[in-house]
Amino acid sequence: MIRWQAFSNGEKQKDASNRWASQFKIGPPYRRLPSMTVPSPLPIRVATKADAEAITNLINVAFRRAEGFFIEDDRIDLHSVVQLMDTGEFLLAQDGDQLVGCVSLEPRGEGTYLGLLSVDPTIQQSGIGSRLMSFAEERSRERQRKFIDIYIVSVRVDLPNFYKKRGYVETGTLPFPTELQTKIPCHFITMKKVLV
Repeated sequence: MIRWQAFSNGEKQKDASNRWASQFKIGPPYRRLPSMTVPSPLPIRVATKADAEAITNLINVAFRRAEGFFIEDDRIDLHSVVQLMDTGEFLLAQDGDQLVGCVSLEPRGEGTYLGLLSVDPTIQQSGIGSRLMSFAEERSRERQRKFIDIYIVSVRVDLPNFYKKRGYVETGTLPFPTELQTKIPCHFITMKKVLV
């Protein structure tokens, strides 16, 4: 697994994320997309195994941008992405041949576990994450799933309101994996949305 470098003297997190994104290439080829040029709505499709490497890179770049303040490890590796494809599926948002967003769906009993919602850091807050969520919820309804479960990290204070506005409610907490070392204490907050 690739380990991210620590921020250099005074390097801003956004600049570092862009440097890492360029280095590890989100899709072929990586390019910076100003948010004003993002077409709406972007097409969404189900991933194939051929997409696994680009998915891995996108997730790690996006989560490094969002989670670098409390954890240095990559969020996922290629093997884990392939395993998630075997047990569920990834939905992808693309701009031409450029992967700009993804989310994982895994059937669990009568529900769906939704995870790894990721958007290219250069175009976050452009509506791609919300579009992926809507598509994921509709896909789960079509499969007769009764609810969607998500886990968010307690120190990601920006996330609860995003999901609450979408109809998710907090249901409890879970411990953060002990094998992952964090810079500050954290745990998971579990949330659920009933699909009607």
